[in-house]
Amino acid sequence: MAGEKNKEKVILDSAVALFTSKGFQSTRMEDVAKNAGISKGLTYFYYKNKEDLFMALTKKAFDQFKDEFRDVYRSKGKTGLEMLSDLLIRITAFAKKNQVYYDSILNFLDLVKKYNNPETRALINPLILESSHFQKLLEIHHDPAKIGIMIVSQGQKDGSIRPELQPEITFYTVWSMIIGYEKMLGPIEYEGKDMKVHPENWEPGFLRLMNEMLKGTIQATKPVTVQGSLF
Repeated sequence: MAGEKNKEKVILDSAVALFTSKGFQSTRMEDVAKNAGISKGLTYFYYKNKEDLFMALTKKAFDQFKDEFRDVYRSKGKTGLEMLSDLLIRITAFAKKNQVYYDSILNFLDLVKKYNNPETRALINPLILESSHFQKLLEIHHDPAKIGIMIVSQGQKDGSIRPELQPEITFYTVWSMIIGYEKMLGPIEYEGKDMKVHPENWEPGFLRLMNEMLKGTIQATKPVTVQGSLF
């Protein structure tokens, strides 16, 4: 079993390297096998086709992405709002360090959007739909967000995040902002004569705006217990 897992890891690592350097479209399964030092037949034994391999890569990406959320949530002595700020920094660092993984996550989110609509589902490559890794991803892709929602709820308990906000809507809104933040890093880093936003003030400015939108009172307000009457 350990040997099989090791071979799967070698194949995945090879795929990550080639998808990074050549791109998904230009990479063939035989390229992955050769780069991994494994026979083409053995590569197909573990992964049915390139789409199945990419879904396995995406599953691994979500597992690592979830770890980033978990590490932030387990941090000691921080408010929920501080955790969300840390999450922005962690996700941005994750994207820079593991661009193929991060891109695969965003790609999967687009796939789910198509999958939810019977008309657009037909546009998805059937090899992707047949992948067992794709089916598993449908089950677990909400896991990072579940932790994010707990972070928001923690912030409401400690008073750092406004109590009237709905945790689920709040987190998904913040996550969409973080995705947009990471996507805009490129345009902002590309200098323009009329550009008034610079890379060095983009992150602190974004964090300040997010904090102002979400911040609550200094101390959580405890609910008042009302003594009722039976009559």
